[in-house]
Amino acid sequence: MTTAKATINRLRTGVPGLDEVLGGGLPEFSFNVIAGPPGCGKTTLAHQMMFALATPVRPALYFTVLGEPPLKMLRYQQQFDFFDNDKVNHSIHFVNLAEETATGDLTRVLARIVAEVEAHEPALVFVDSFRSVILAGQGGGKGFISLQQFVQQLGMLMTSWQATTFLIGEYFSDSDPSPIFTVADGLIWLRQSVQRNSMVRKLDVLKMRGQSTLPGLHTFRIGMAGLQVFAPPPVADVLANLSNSPPTERLSMGVPGLDAMMGGGLPRGYSLLVAGPSGSGKSILAASFLVEGGCRGETGVIAAFEQRATQSRGQQVAKLIESGRIGVVDTSAPGLSVDEVATVLTAEVKRLNASRVVIDSLSGFELSLAPTFREDFREALARMVSALASTGVTVLMTSELEDRYTELRFSPYGTAFLTDAIIVQRYIEVESRLQRMMAVLKIRASVHSTELRLFHIDDDGIKIDQMLANYEGLLGSSPTRSQTGTRQRNGPDDG
Repeated sequence: MTTAKATINRLRTGVPGLDEVLGGGLPEFSFNVIAGPPGCGKTTLAHQMMFALATPVRPALYFTVLGEPPLKMLRYQQQFDFFDNDKVNHSIHFVNLAEETATGDLTRVLARIVAEVEAHEPALVFVDSFRSVILAGQGGGKGFISLQQFVQQLGMLMTSWQATTFLIGEYFSDSDPSPIFTVADGLIWLRQSVQRNSMVRKLDVLKMRGQSTLPGLHTFRIGMAGLQVFAPPPVADVLANLSNSPPTERLSMGVPGLDAMMGGGLPRGYSLLVAGPSGSGKSILAASFLVEGGCRGETGVIAAFEQRATQSRGQQVAKLIESGRIGVVDTSAPGLSVDEVATVLTAEVKRLNASRVVIDSLSGFELSLAPTFREDFREALARMVSALASTGVTVLMTSELEDRYTELRFSPYGTAFLTDAIIVQRYIEVESRLQRMMAVLKIRASVHSTELRLFHIDDDGIKIDQMLANYEGLLGSSPTRSQTGTRQRNGPDDG
């Protein structure tokens, strides 16, 4: 005999990114706790969800306890874009429990909640701050119900009323003992991470009965639109969107001669790392990549971390940005995380249907991160590159390297393995002159040139020059004239 599974309806919270973290939304009729220290955004999160969910057929009841009366709270909450004054006193009703809570009698508090719920028949119930109810109940005398009884009765009543309930409370640690954590179906914990002069807000779902959530801490930011949660896409989704078939189309780099060195251009959907010292031409190469796409009717996105997107990238890039053919990711916000940048990048790619993405540079990217994220930069970058690859875009990243002639390095982060292709740029001294040199070190599953080619930069961009056929040791500090002057042959890369 088989028993049909109960279907749980999931409510969309109206908070960008939160539904993905929750595993598809909030279970309807669930009993949830939103906890965290003061100032982390608990009340704003509750209001954002309430205004998104409340309708005439699904009204909301918001109980305020000690602290600020509803009028004062609304004065601040109406500054957010999600606030809808037409819903107040129609789809949303506010009730102040300060008088009942001040007595310390939890029986009176419960009775007032019951009376208001019976009067309004809400589908959504919020109690803010539930911590105040707990503190008031701790001084109760004989005849008063205990805190545990109060929590259990409230939980049962909310379930019988078929209301989705949210208890908002100030807690400083998820190890704080409270019977409410046991009764709750869902526990959303908001945190504030302070390191040096950086403050970052993070969220994690410690508990959500009946569904799988995204584990770990997820950065969120509070703006005029309310909260936005930045979470990486589930690994299963990324893997499902990655193609196992080798690419057949090649993209032109926009630099005469470079496509030939790369075996016909950069395979579409690949990620390319351009590494080199300061001033070697990495940003100019990245600009040529975007401009070439624009000339072919493609759109692109750039995240510039060291200077404005139009600096050192020419008038052509500026015109494409002005015309909307290239989207620019804002990298000036304080306390950035890799997941936030990845979320914004992916959104811009989808908005423009972009096919080319530039990240310039990884060095500036790391410095733009809040200190709390720098230790995990390598792992987070790997997630971001995989997520971008799953959208089908072709990614060019630059990385600044100190020129060390005793070794050949590709990235200061050990991230060379993340990319499908690598181009390295270096300075060399030849006959007392400083010259630039370029080589294609890797293109996965593709034949490419192994030549070390000189290049120069003029008003039109990068121009590939000839090999220094009569020199050897160009990767060292003292190249010498070769006795044979032989040229290297092209060969496949084992990737």
